[in-house]
Amino acid sequence: MAVGDVFPLRQGRLVMAAGRIERGAVRTGDAVEIVGSGAGGTAIVTGIDAHGARVPEARAGRTVGLLLPGATAVRRGHVLAAPGTIGACAEFTAEIDLLSEDEGGADVRSGETLVLHVRTDVVPGTVHLLSGPDVLPPLHRATVRIALGHPAPLEPGHRFAFRHHGRAAGTGTVLRLGS
Repeated sequence: MAVGDVFPLRQGRLVMAAGRIERGAVRTGDAVEIVGSGAGGTAIVTGIDAHGARVPEARAGRTVGLLLPGATAVRRGHVLAAPGTIGACAEFTAEIDLLSEDEGGADVRSGETLVLHVRTDVVPGTVHLLSGPDVLPPLHRATVRIALGHPAPLEPGHRFAFRHHGRAAGTGTVLRLGS
């Protein structure tokens, strides 16, 4: 589940992390790993809130709030997952597609910084074109290596959007994690 909002409860001793479950299911009593920049550790789900009603379980596609005692480090952009199923990485290879100039696409040069929207996280990333010229023009596709400003929860096949010069510029798909 990508965390979209975090609500501290009971003077911060209890946290409700809200978001949409991407896959699988979560049940009261399950352990979840907190994955993302500055994250770490696990928490036990003590309750699941679905639009004001307590439920014992929630499945993929449902927007819920998970009650997590003591999980004060969880924030927007983190992912809550079954322990060991996803990790955070700071560098990956991706295929990116640029929009047309009319839609906001602009030349992307090797070494420039893009602003990536990864689930609910927003993270800067330096792009390096892997082949061809050092400039990718609008409406083109390329395989690139991206070094993020901080680790983000990613996995092969994950799609993301990015901005360049303050405008929506294109989309990408993660091909491989690491350099």
